[in-house]
Amino acid sequence: MAENAATAPGTSGTPGGARLTRTLVVVSAGLSQPSSTRLLADRLTQATVDRLTEKGVDVTVEVVELRDLAHDITNNLLTGFAAPKLQKALDALASADGLIAVTPIFTTSFSGLFKSFVDIIEPTALTDLPVLIAATGGTERHSLALDYAVRPLFTYLHAVVAPTAVYAASSDWGTGSDAAAGALSHSGGGASALPDRISRAAGELTALTIASDRSSRVIDPFALPAGFSPVGGYGAQ
Repeated sequence: MAENAATAPGTSGTPGGARLTRTLVVVSAGLSQPSSTRLLADRLTQATVDRLTEKGVDVTVEVVELRDLAHDITNNLLTGFAAPKLQKALDALASADGLIAVTPIFTTSFSGLFKSFVDIIEPTALTDLPVLIAATGGTERHSLALDYAVRPLFTYLHAVVAPTAVYAASSDWGTGSDAAAGALSHSGGGASALPDRISRAAGELTALTIASDRSSRVIDPFALPAGFSPVGGYGAQ
């Protein structure tokens, strides 16, 4: 899992002068190297970081490449225990302020690796987490998989999914911004080129991430309640 930070000069993020900080986690489920799924994830990340820094927000980005965790994910499904590298990715998700999740579309739905990773996430770990969903595929015909498969998945986990989902077909990478002029925009606003859809989705995720106070109220599920006594309610005898 790679980590990097982006900071921007200018206006402070809070009225008191302290800069607003946010952590953005990026999950890419591409299988090949190089991967169009990772390429789309990187473009969405850069657009979102640019928007956040324009707003005076300090951003930390953590990238989770599921291809590198495939064996650990399988072992976790079989044993119930996460290896250290996988646990680090799960912890990053649980404490994130925003998530960009990108999967290839196989057989009209998300990839098996993507779903297997989601299956090992603790059921409440994504509650109230702003999420930008995106996908790649060979043809525009699979673009609706984002709305009938990926969006319901994150809605079930009580995440806050951005209205615009971004799908990139093979043709979107061919001739630049005009290549996808006829592609479907999942915001309900008709057709637009891939860069336009990326920009719109990044703006929506930026607004949701800035407004969220999720990371400041993350609760340790293993924390003991206040006043807990290891010897019971009567205290030491």
